[in-house]
Amino acid sequence: MAMQTQPRPTSGQASESGVPRARENRFSAQLHRSPRLRLAGLLTAPAGWLILVYIAALAALLVTALWTVDTFTGKVSTTWTLDNLVAVATDPVYQIITLRTLWIALAVTVIDMVIALPIAFFIAKVATARWQKLLVVAVLMPLWASYLVKAYAWRTVLAEGGLLEWLGAPFGLNSPGYSESAVILTLAYIWLPYMILPIHAGLERVPDSLMEASGDLGAQPWTTMRLVVLPILVPSIIAGTIFTFSLSLGDYITAQIVGGTTQVLGTVVYANVGAANNLPFAAAVSLIPVLIIMIYLFVVRRTGALNNV
Repeated sequence: MAMQTQPRPTSGQASESGVPRARENRFSAQLHRSPRLRLAGLLTAPAGWLILVYIAALAALLVTALWTVDTFTGKVSTTWTLDNLVAVATDPVYQIITLRTLWIALAVTVIDMVIALPIAFFIAKVATARWQKLLVVAVLMPLWASYLVKAYAWRTVLAEGGLLEWLGAPFGLNSPGYSESAVILTLAYIWLPYMILPIHAGLERVPDSLMEASGDLGAQPWTTMRLVVLPILVPSIIAGTIFTFSLSLGDYITAQIVGGTTQVLGTVVYANVGAANNLPFAAAVSLIPVLIIMIYLFVVRRTGALNNV
C-alpha cells in the first residue's frame, strides 16, 4: 500500500500560526515575571465595579444634594446651592433626629454585643461538636426568614395585649408599645446573628490551652474572660459592631412598622423621596449616616483593631 504524505505548511502558514502563539508566550512570560501585573489583572474588574457602583453612587448622591426643587413645578432643578446641607446641619429638628438615630444604633449594638458574647462562648467552648453545628444552624435560621415577616411578628408581640404584655403581666411589666424602645428591641433581634457569628469565629481561634493556663495560674473565670479572652476578641467584636451599627443607622422599615411616631434619618429620607418629592433634600439627609459610618471606620482603623480580622 502506498503511503500518503501530508503536505508541509508553507513558510507563510507557519509564520501566521506562530505569531499569535509567540505573542501569547511573551504575554504569559511577562505575567510570570511581574506579580504586580498579575495582581492588577485580578483586581481590575472588581475595582472597576466598586468604583462604578459604590463611589459613583456616592458622588451622584452628593451632587443631587446640591440641587433644588422648583416650588412651582415640583421638578428637580440643577441649580447649585448649599441650602439643603445647611438646613440639615443647622435645623434643630434634624439634629434631634440625627442624635436619636445614633442613640438607637448604639443601643442596638450594645444589646447585641452583651447577648452575643455568652451565646457565642457557649457554642464555641462549652457545647459538644454535634451541638455546635446545631446551634450555629439555629443562629442562622432567623436569617432565612423575610425581614418584613420578622418586623411584623414583633409588631404583634409588642401590640397592646400581645405576647410581651402577657409575659410581663405577672411581674407588673407592660409592653413598650410602638415606640423608640420597640424599634431598639426589634432591631436588636433582627441584627443579633450578625454579632454572634463574628464573635463565634473569633472564639474558635482562641486556644483552649490559653484559658486552661489562666485557670492554672489562679485566675477566676471572669478574670480569664476579661483579661485573656476579650482582648483577643476585640477585632471580632468590632467586626460585629460594624454590621449592627451601620444596619441600624440606615434602617427605616422597622421604625415605620413598630416605631409609632418615632422619626429616624431613614424615615426622613423615605418621606422626602415619596410624599414630599424632594429628592435633593433626601440626598442631603442620606449623607449624614454615610458620614457617621466613615468617621467610625476611620477611628476603628486608626486603633488597629481591624488588622487581625
